[in-house]
Amino acid sequence: MTTALDKVLYTAQAHATGGRDGSGKTSDGTLDVQLSSPGTGKPGTNPEQLFAVGYAACFIGAMKAVGPKVGVKVPDDVAVDSSVSLGPTNGGAAYGIAVKLAVTLPGLDADAKQKLVAAAHQVCPYSNATRGNIPVELSIA
Repeated sequence: MTTALDKVLYTAQAHATGGRDGSGKTSDGTLDVQLSSPGTGKPGTNPEQLFAVGYAACFIGAMKAVGPKVGVKVPDDVAVDSSVSLGPTNGGAAYGIAVKLAVTLPGLDADAKQKLVAAAHQVCPYSNATRGNIPVELSIA
C-alpha cells in the first residue's frame, strides 16, 4: 500500500549511469561518486554503502525529531552503526537486502534509550520505507 505525502518538503534528484560499475551524481553536484560492485576491489562505493550511510544519518535525525516529544534529550555524541547486507532471495531467483542498526546513546538509561529508538523507528522515513519489505534489526549499545 502506498501512502501519498501530505506535503513535499524536499526532493533529491540524482543521475546514474553504468549500474554498479558506473557513476552517479546529484543534480546540485554535492554528491558525485564512482560506483563499483562489492568485492571487486575496484575504486568506488556501492549502493549498499550509500544506503547504509543514508539510513544511519536519517535515523539519528529521527531520534532528534522525536526526542522532545518523548521527553528524552539526544546526546551530542549519538551514533548509529549500520550494516546493509546483500544476498539472494527466493531460492536465488532475486536479490534482497537486510539492515542492522546499532544505536549508541551515551549517558542515557536503558528505558530512555528504548523509548527513543522505538519512537524514532516509527517516524524515520527509511524505517517506514523498509517496514514489512526487508528485515531491519535494531540494537542498542
